Amino acid sequence: MKPNKFFPEIRGNFAFGCMRLPETGGRIDHEHFCRMVDAFIDSGFNYFDTAHGYHNGHSETAIRECIVKRYDRSRFVLTNKLTDCYFNSEADIRPFFEEQLRLCGVDYFDFYLMHAQDTRSFAHFKRHRAYETAFDLKKEGKVRHVGISFHDKADVLEQILTEYPEIEVVQIQLNYVDYEDEDVDSKNVYEVCARFNKPVLIMEPVKGGSLVNLPEPAKKVLDDLHGGSYASYALRFAAGFPQVCAVLSGMSSMEQMEDNLSFMTDFKPLSDKELTAVKKVCAIFKGQNLIPCTACRYCVSGCPQNILIPDLFACLNKKVVFQNWNQDFYYENVLTSRNGKASDCIKCGSCENACPQHLEIRKLLEQVAEEFE
Repeated sequence: MKPNKFFPEIRGNFAFGCMRLPETGGRIDHEHFCRMVDAFIDSGFNYFDTAHGYHNGHSETAIRECIVKRYDRSRFVLTNKLTDCYFNSEADIRPFFEEQLRLCGVDYFDFYLMHAQDTRSFAHFKRHRAYETAFDLKKEGKVRHVGISFHDKADVLEQILTEYPEIEVVQIQLNYVDYEDEDVDSKNVYEVCARFNKPVLIMEPVKGGSLVNLPEPAKKVLDDLHGGSYASYALRFAAGFPQVCAVLSGMSSMEQMEDNLSFMTDFKPLSDKELTAVKKVCAIFKGQNLIPCTACRYCVSGCPQNILIPDLFACLNKKVVFQNWNQDFYYENVLTSRNGKASDCIKCGSCENACPQHLEIRKLLEQVAEEFE
């Protein structure tokens, strides 16, 4: 595997996102995860991405057990993140960072990202000198590279990169559905990165699985190409941009890992014919008027009513696509039998503050309630 064109310590342009790891009985399946890690590293790749909130804090310890304890430190590149909910002062940041190192079992992080930057969180990070602390950690050798993950409009990114030119890499959401979407603003955000000459890490290339679970007309468009999996077109689209350093895939099974490796090991950008097909899929997908939730689940942990918000949105989306009663049964007997219903929302807004897609979740839950209740 060739060294990355932006960061030579990274091998290739494919990264393992550790937010959606395989689970058994509600816990990360370490044995399954180990097999996936081995396949990933044996194929020549080495970039792993986590954050403290992933899997309610268990992603970091799974990385320690399944990667750090089994491989020499030179064999993997590890990214972690600083999230605004874990610090309320400058003094909170270093103890939190040290705890992250301890949980992961490492002495340093290759990349440390200021997490989920938007107008609101950026103000919090500035107020508590989080960027300055991260740059100090780099000087001390505890961080190799400082970057950001970003969820806002292009003008906000331009402000951040102007105020903190030391930022070395930007992680953005980019997929073929969101690329020209005015709400996500992926195209303009990417172009800001290119203008500032910042390498780009791609998250949500399959939009939380939405670009794998396609409507039937969209499936037919891609099936007619007689090529790879639905995921392959999404990841190859994202990886085909010249400023892209690596594309993260949140794989949760060995089957997904093997599929991703089959087209990323010997990566080829989409052909003109494939790009035309992807544009058709994009038009079909947008015509479904689906809720653009990526199932990151940031909204769930702070919900006082214990509402499984992403699952309820997915339930409504599936009913729109497949038009059958199964989703009514699933809503009543599975999703809300032990958790809150959409109508239980007290409109506190904590979900919207946490949502990186900036969805109007309270209004959308009203739609869910109207459909299912």
